[in-house]
Amino acid sequence: WQALLGVEQVGRHDHFFELGGHSLLAVSLIERMRQVGLSADVRVLFSQPTLAALAAAVGGSNEIVVPANRIPSGCTRITPDMLVLADLDQETLDRVVETVPGGARNVQDIYPLAPLQEGILYHHLAARQGDPYVLQTQFAFATRERLEDFCRALQQVIDRHDILRTAVLWEGLDQPLQVVWREAALMQEEVALDPVDGDMAALLYQRFDSRHHRLDITRAPMLQLVYAHDTDTDRWLAMLLFHHMALDHTAMDVVRHEMQLHLLGQADRLGAAMPYRNYVAQARLGVSPEAHEAFFREMLGDVDAPTLPFGLQDVQATGQGIEEATRVLAHDLGQGLRARARHLGVSAASLVHLAWAQVLGRVTGQDDVVFGTVLMGRMQGGEGADRALGMFINTLPLRVRVGSTGVRAGVKATHARLAALLAHEHASLALAQRCSGVAAPTPLFSALLNYRHSAPTASSEALPAWNGIEVLGGEERTNYPLMLSVDDLGDGFSLTVQAVTGIDAARVGAYMETALASLVEALEHAPENPLADLSILPATEREELLVGFNATQAEYPLAQTIHGLFEAQVQRTPESLAVLHRGQRLSYRELNERANRLAHYLRKQGVKPDSRVAICVERSLDMVVGLLAILKAGGGYVPLDPAYPADRIAYMLEDSAPAAVLAQAATLGLLAGAAMPVIDLGSELWQDESVLNPQVPELTSSHLAYVIYTSGSTGLPKGVMIEHRNTVNFLTWAQRS
Repeated sequence: WQALLGVEQVGRHDHFFELGGHSLLAVSLIERMRQVGLSADVRVLFSQPTLAALAAAVGGSNEIVVPANRIPSGCTRITPDMLVLADLDQETLDRVVETVPGGARNVQDIYPLAPLQEGILYHHLAARQGDPYVLQTQFAFATRERLEDFCRALQQVIDRHDILRTAVLWEGLDQPLQVVWREAALMQEEVALDPVDGDMAALLYQRFDSRHHRLDITRAPMLQLVYAHDTDTDRWLAMLLFHHMALDHTAMDVVRHEMQLHLLGQADRLGAAMPYRNYVAQARLGVSPEAHEAFFREMLGDVDAPTLPFGLQDVQATGQGIEEATRVLAHDLGQGLRARARHLGVSAASLVHLAWAQVLGRVTGQDDVVFGTVLMGRMQGGEGADRALGMFINTLPLRVRVGSTGVRAGVKATHARLAALLAHEHASLALAQRCSGVAAPTPLFSALLNYRHSAPTASSEALPAWNGIEVLGGEERTNYPLMLSVDDLGDGFSLTVQAVTGIDAARVGAYMETALASLVEALEHAPENPLADLSILPATEREELLVGFNATQAEYPLAQTIHGLFEAQVQRTPESLAVLHRGQRLSYRELNERANRLAHYLRKQGVKPDSRVAICVERSLDMVVGLLAILKAGGGYVPLDPAYPADRIAYMLEDSAPAAVLAQAATLGLLAGAAMPVIDLGSELWQDESVLNPQVPELTSSHLAYVIYTSGSTGLPKGVMIEHRNTVNFLTWAQRS
């Protein structure tokens, strides 16, 4: 512990995480113990992380003994009894060997895929074009010689590690297999690009963009280096394409370190390479499928609703249409995150997982969420797992409750669940998802969290290795529509959100940063408060929601009426077209005069402010005249659709108790039983009335304009009374908008 954690003194009751331990250091610790003949169940380190508890657990590991490879060097014919991790008959085995250049002499080993490799192969086969799991890094080399130095160093790493000399086969097989070649040369391709066509680096990227470019994974190695000479800058630009089936994030750090030693001429410092078969054996022969199933049924059995943030549920995508946003956490927040984690005796990753659950809970409206977490896969990866190359990581579901649970209790519960998940880090995601109550094909979750420890930048002693070599950038992709990658940089944290277009990746990153800040503050000042009280809204968005969106104050004619607005328009454009219906036309002046005559007549019938006047007519010029006339007379109109059932019309008349009803010849029959006067708009009884605007001194904008009835879907229709000022406000806004 002293050497690994860099502390001067360690007591038997000291706590691994309080001393600064984390998952990557845990892998190193287990490997160092293995080297001195000690083994222990790694889960103890997470559930009881004291030195005394780990010492007491020594000897309790269920690590399996990996059977030795039986294929000898120089072998000219491979037989089924030589395969200890795969079961093939001789005919199938011969077909597999025929795919390898050089035949049996070039076959080192044959074994099945690891759990996540199976999932990645599925997406490789399902992609109609491109491949979401072809990753790339772009480089610039000062000279052709530095490019060649880079290629030689990479080839030496390929020569050392079996996973980099591996091909994947599946056609005609009962299960996919990986075949390790003894020799495999790095695929290199020089391409001719013309700087006249644009930026050379961009042109190279476009040519080999994994949205349409694929690697042939049936050939080893699953890497390709493409390069071009930039004549404008006299540099060599290159892209290293590699398949995720061969390398994960930790493995890439190992590749970088080993290439660095080769470039410095210090390859003799490298230890023995660890075969990937050790991990495959652990994954295949370790915890039984039955034990995995029991664990996930206990965790997920009563989950019957998926967690689909923003409604995203396409987890079979090809990684196209993805936008990315990165933000570095403020130094104080990063320090606070580590301090709170150490104080509670948990990993910083536990706090990050809980904060992500908070974000997903808020955007889904759920207080019980499930998301995928990327596990290192190296805790029980066998001998040398801390420095082996290959695809070790695995994605598995994690369930977190974020409702009434207290903040401190939520952190502890999340840490405990992550610790329990470690024993099942080699389980199949398909098996785990089947254990929930969410029926296929609906996905159990559509969001992912990848917490990873990223290697620090090269030391000053190592910098000469990379002289003349510049990393221009890289790209990672996923089939999930929403993924958060958290890079633990040792002295800080970086958040990278990848989201499908339409979901603002930067906004999600801001939610996550706020969730972390809220969590750290609550742990320090109010650890018993419920998680539901913590905010994920950044101050700027909170201000926009509560203040900006509600800043609707505006000047508008407070005393104006609806018909007053119309009369003002008549003054402005008297001869302009106001109404058109089936070839019939009325100008503003004509419409106003017709409405005025009827309004004067209604006034004589007793209509006054707040009187209700029903109107039951077909869509026509008469309808518009009638509505305006009711308003001009001071009344409020009650629209009755002639298509309504007779009993509904009768109910609305009884409920609204209008002073009169305006009708047409076609609708008079619907009003035969009306207790109030029915005025036929075709009778022309008011043709001798004044064409001047009626003056109703007592009418104000707070008087009734109309009564609109609800649909009555939950009972009887209910009349809603709308005043002039409400409608004038809306019309003014609509016109300005």
